[in-house]
Amino acid sequence: MSIEPSDEELLAGGHAEDFGALYERTYPLIRAYLRRRAGARPDLVLDLLAETFARALERREQFDPQRGSAVAWLLGIAKHLLLDSMRRGRVADESRRRLGMERIQVEDDQLELIERESDSELQRALNRLPGEQREAVERRVLQEDAYAAIAEQVGCSEQVVRKRVSRGLSALRRTSEETP
Repeated sequence: MSIEPSDEELLAGGHAEDFGALYERTYPLIRAYLRRRAGARPDLVLDLLAETFARALERREQFDPQRGSAVAWLLGIAKHLLLDSMRRGRVADESRRRLGMERIQVEDDQLELIERESDSELQRALNRLPGEQREAVERRVLQEDAYAAIAEQVGCSEQVVRKRVSRGLSALRRTSEETP
């Protein structure tokens, strides 16, 4: 039985296959996060998703596992791109263009399907988490509450909250790998 590399190892791997495996593992979670934050704009979600992974590929040497997980790093990129797109009125595409990636063209019926699937996919995955992990992930990742605030409200240490978020994100990643 072979042990699969962690997300962090795939990100640091430096090979196209490694990054491709990281993408396959994490894009459903990143897409669901963006869908929740961008509202009813699946075209915006797809543009942000493409630029998130293009930027991560371009800057993967900047990832520091001491500061958090690969999933948290990707979510941070997605968040910053979303905020930037709201400020600018368009999605940045510099990384995609530098890497020679074409813009994804999607038909209206495909956009509607993505819209319906994203929310239910995330909610199903969150519902499978133990209650404490679900709450920690929802509050930290989706609502962006500070670890200290979460810890104070649930009556535990920040380290416990960090561990719950980490375990929850790992479980969500595994779930997204199992979902076709």
